[in-house]
Amino acid sequence: MFQKTWILWLFLSLSSMVFAQGSFKIKGIVLNINTLQPIEGANIIGESLFAISSTTGEFVIKRVVNGTYTFTISHLGYASKEITIDADANMEMIKVFLEESTTDLDEIEITGKTKKRLVDETPVVSTLVTKEFLSNNRENSLMQTLSKIPGVSTINIGSGQSKPVIRGLGFNRVVVVQNSIKHEAQQWGNDHGLEIDQYGIENINVIKGPASLVYGSDAIAGVVDIVPNKIPLENSFKGELNLLAETNNDLFGVSLGVQKRNKKWFYRSRLTYRDYADYKVPTNQINYENYIFNLHDNNLRNTAGREANANVSFGYINNHITSETFISNVYAKNGFFANAHGLEVRTSSIDYDSSNRDIDLPYHMVNHFKITNNTALEFENHSLLFDLGFQNNKREEHTEPTAHGYMPKPNNTKERVFLKNTFSLNIKDTFTTGKHDVVAGINVEYQNNNIGGWGFLIPEYNRFTIGVFAFDKLEINSNLHLLAGVRYDFGILENKAYFDWFPSTINNEDGSTSLVYQQRAQNKTLDFGNISASLGVSYLQENTTYKVNVGKSFRMPLANELASDGVNYHMYRYEKGNINLDPEESYQLDIDINHDFKKASIGISPFVNFFENYIYLNPTSSYYETQQIYEYTQAKVFRFGGEFRASATITENLNVNASAEYVYSRQTSGAKKNFTIPFSPPFSTVFSANYQFKDFRFIQAPKLIADFRITADQNEIVPPEATTKGYQVLNMSFLAEMPIFNASKPLQLKLKWNNVFDTKYFNHTSFYRLIDVPEAGRNLSIALTQTF
Repeated sequence: MFQKTWILWLFLSLSSMVFAQGSFKIKGIVLNINTLQPIEGANIIGESLFAISSTTGEFVIKRVVNGTYTFTISHLGYASKEITIDADANMEMIKVFLEESTTDLDEIEITGKTKKRLVDETPVVSTLVTKEFLSNNRENSLMQTLSKIPGVSTINIGSGQSKPVIRGLGFNRVVVVQNSIKHEAQQWGNDHGLEIDQYGIENINVIKGPASLVYGSDAIAGVVDIVPNKIPLENSFKGELNLLAETNNDLFGVSLGVQKRNKKWFYRSRLTYRDYADYKVPTNQINYENYIFNLHDNNLRNTAGREANANVSFGYINNHITSETFISNVYAKNGFFANAHGLEVRTSSIDYDSSNRDIDLPYHMVNHFKITNNTALEFENHSLLFDLGFQNNKREEHTEPTAHGYMPKPNNTKERVFLKNTFSLNIKDTFTTGKHDVVAGINVEYQNNNIGGWGFLIPEYNRFTIGVFAFDKLEINSNLHLLAGVRYDFGILENKAYFDWFPSTINNEDGSTSLVYQQRAQNKTLDFGNISASLGVSYLQENTTYKVNVGKSFRMPLANELASDGVNYHMYRYEKGNINLDPEESYQLDIDINHDFKKASIGISPFVNFFENYIYLNPTSSYYETQQIYEYTQAKVFRFGGEFRASATITENLNVNASAEYVYSRQTSGAKKNFTIPFSPPFSTVFSANYQFKDFRFIQAPKLIADFRITADQNEIVPPEATTKGYQVLNMSFLAEMPIFNASKPLQLKLKWNNVFDTKYFNHTSFYRLIDVPEAGRNLSIALTQTF
């Protein structure tokens, strides 16, 4: 199977080379007229045509027909220049020489750097994800889209939900930031997805490794920072319409976004709706605990869902202030695989096959309301940033009422309800003194989490955290930068008491029995404080970038880790907290080396990590009501691994890429000494190739992309976690543009064919893998995007 898959992928890539023809492009290079050095980041602007010069000063303008064109070339610190070009298929490379203006060169060094240059100068190991990447790789959820980045994986919950995992660590160890505010929901749960609309996002910064210095306690593994979109241009209006359809789960989705600005005021808004049916898997039966579940038409029953998202923002900008208020509401109703939730299907009377679009029991409903304000004040020597946020997350988990133990049969389907309110405040001051760029700030957050329903897992709690930090980025010279910082966090967690709503029978010492309302949680107030620190250096030597960063970070225990005491039927176990847990402390060394050749690049990002007291759920030999008891415990953990990446331009139109990722984890103390930690991803590699075809009639910029993922066996597990076999999966995409409605704003088409061979495989970090459910089968999708 492996050989067939590899041969087909190679054949398609080579066929593209044989049958494609070169496209008509304008090529040029922008140089300093005095030094003849290339100018990076120059803007080349013509009517409906645009390009930016690369690090070598070169630029390419695609999809050009014969004719005369006028372009304006500009760059901060240089006098703008206007050129006229008579374009034809045989024209040579254009050389543009710019003269330095009277602008002070020191100002150019501070304000004229490209995003890539700024990322290269920062020692933190990160990946800047562009809007083009998000559009070309969009999957059913934001985190599934980002899983194409080496070192990033997901915990999938069905076809429409997922949560981030960075280098094998997830849940509350990864912070998701939107508009500079930490996204706060019920992210501690395995089956809780991410309530963020992935449409309309322009850039995401993915930080790998500890980032507690700026983002606080929970960023011990990394950060997914959804960067605020650029402010619209003056007196502009534009919009975007996205349509999506898929065959595997009969999905239909639509998203509409608009934005407008006059001179100082602007607004943006987006509406998104998605509706999908049960998704198909490449098997007709599931075997869980020796019970066979037969699937009708390969549909994983009751995995349908609906999502409705809306957001709007209003902003103001002038020379000294920029302020934007963002309001959003994300709603989702998703079914859970009906044969999984406590295996109630054995006695249930519900007909789960009545319709593949029905959302029957068990299911959950989530509504996340968010309002944030970001305000920046510019002074002569300081930039002050204020971020205010309020979030309301309501999650209801419904299931068929069933009597368990002494609990009578409930009279409704609300097993659990979580209602969480979060208030956030960030203040940050940025200023420059000499070669020092200094940032100092404070983060304050208050959470109030209430519970409901007839099932109990975690108690109600209040959580207050405050952190102060400062770091200095020192430019030793233009190519050598040092970053050093320190942070102190303090937090208070107030767990509230909980008693069962029904009496249980207990045996007394005298042989008698009594009926008591058992107490599951106690009133308990805990406080935590700790220091985080980071020291890093970056060095840019011609075409090579070196980064080294060492850091210490920590994470406060959560309410579920400290005080859970109940059956989690989504995970088929009884979970019990430990009130004596200490905060996690982590020490990590990160290295990143990247080299750019003329037509290729190669990079490697190794890391070494040590946890003084890693918190995890340890399976015990005890049982409660037939459910195995898992207890939160702590152990020392040693980890190392990293990512490899390479890309090359083989011909003018053919580009190939390769990446690999590996994580090794080992517990060095505790009950599971010498075992790994749960949800450790296996070694994985991805080979991809994309070929740009010549325009064909009304089809412009057609491109074929093939991605081939090879994943190794995962035999490093924590009992009773099962091993996972390796797999190979081929995905293909076809991208093109068609000027149907507007020649300057063509309709963007994306055809995507996932799991081409309908391969049956198991993702080791998938939620449903635990019950023998494979990943989704073959899926053909079509996405249309029209800007206006």
